[in-house]
Amino acid sequence: MLDRKPEPMSVDAFLTWAETQAERYELVGGVPVRMMAGARNIHDDIVVNLLALLRTNLRGSGCRPFTGDGSVETLPGQIRRPDVGVDCGIRDPNALIAAEPRLVAEVLSPTTRDFDAFAKLAEYKAVVSLAHILLVEPNAPEIRSWSRDDAGAWQEARVTGLDATLELPALRLSLPLAEIYDGVTFPVRPRLVADEPRPVE
Repeated sequence: MLDRKPEPMSVDAFLTWAETQAERYELVGGVPVRMMAGARNIHDDIVVNLLALLRTNLRGSGCRPFTGDGSVETLPGQIRRPDVGVDCGIRDPNALIAAEPRLVAEVLSPTTRDFDAFAKLAEYKAVVSLAHILLVEPNAPEIRSWSRDDAGAWQEARVTGLDATLELPALRLSLPLAEIYDGVTFPVRPRLVADEPRPVE
């Protein structure tokens, strides 16, 4: 007898089930997928800085940041948990999904870098209410951002350097990279170009 494939889990069933789990899961194609655990301190430092900046600067705006425990329905039956998000919808204290996500941010890691940069990016772009998508590099002061313009098209920008500022026009915010990366010590990157050979004496 052939094994029957399990029925895809609905979003409501998944969210109810996920509340009872010790670890975090996303819903992909109707199947719960466990998220990677054990983020490095540098990852957490950036997430905390970004949350604090957004919380302070969005106060009184009707928008509020949420953590990686929050959810965004990117496609029908597809649930993602960005590292940081901003919800500008009506606040329901018992809701499990962002009502009107306006921004999502993923801090890249070695294991999820390519996936966040391509697969998740395409899904996030499909969310009608989203205006800003951020991919944050932990090893250098560098953020790749996508912002939806007035015509609905996505415009990409790369913001680099601790003296640079990340512009988020849909939220009327300008965030200095020096504050996003406050307290972060970047790892020393290996040299990619060898030193000039010394002449033989």
